[in-house]
Amino acid sequence: MLESHNRWTDERGPVTVNGLYKTELISRRGPWRTMDQVELATAEWVQWWNERRLHSACRDIPPVEFEAAYYRALVEGEEVA
Repeated sequence: MLESHNRWTDERGPVTVNGLYKTELISRRGPWRTMDQVELATAEWVQWWNERRLHSACRDIPPVEFEAAYYRALVEGEEVA
């Protein structure tokens, strides 16, 4: 995408996450009766996305576990990759 000052930005990451959100949550679990239902389901999905999903860039473990291992390795003086 070309921004106002002729700078290119890469929006593929957010676009992909938004697409997954819409496909995995909004489309599959709808129809939604109230906005409160959507807000609660969104909070649950974001928590799953940030903490529990298996992520290939994190050696197929949840990001929260990967982060804990990273900081544990720092404290123990191990080399962190």
